Amino acid sequence: MKPTGDDVAGLIARSTPAVRRRDAETLTALLQDITGREPQTWGTIIGFGSCHYRYPTGTEGDTAVLGFAPRKAATTIYLFEGTDAHAEELARLGPHTTGVGCLYLKDLEQVDLTVLREILEHSLAWVEAGGGDGVQLTVTG
Repeated sequence: MKPTGDDVAGLIARSTPAVRRRDAETLTALLQDITGREPQTWGTIIGFGSCHYRYPTGTEGDTAVLGFAPRKAATTIYLFEGTDAHAEELARLGPHTTGVGCLYLKDLEQVDLTVLREILEHSLAWVEAGGGDGVQLTVTG
């Protein structure tokens, strides 16, 4: 995957329902603060920084260091190291659901943003340390 160069503000403005737009603006500011990087679009994902990944299977590619997508059903936050790595924080976060590497939030006002920041900071540190569990990561931007 590569950055698409689309307008981040435009992607946020097109997001529905209105709670996704509000949450996307909050997450954009939070992730800029955590990463020190500017947001970029990666298709329908708003990503910060870039990295190259390689799985033990040989699958490899490029993606954002941290990113999220304001989807209609919920905001999806991508966690490279998987959600199991954040079990303790997730127990304190507030209403959410998870997939293997995705955290789904329906309303940021219902979760503890301090805990969400912890999760995102830990995820960033994991990526910047080069990954683990066979996943090799190289930050490229």
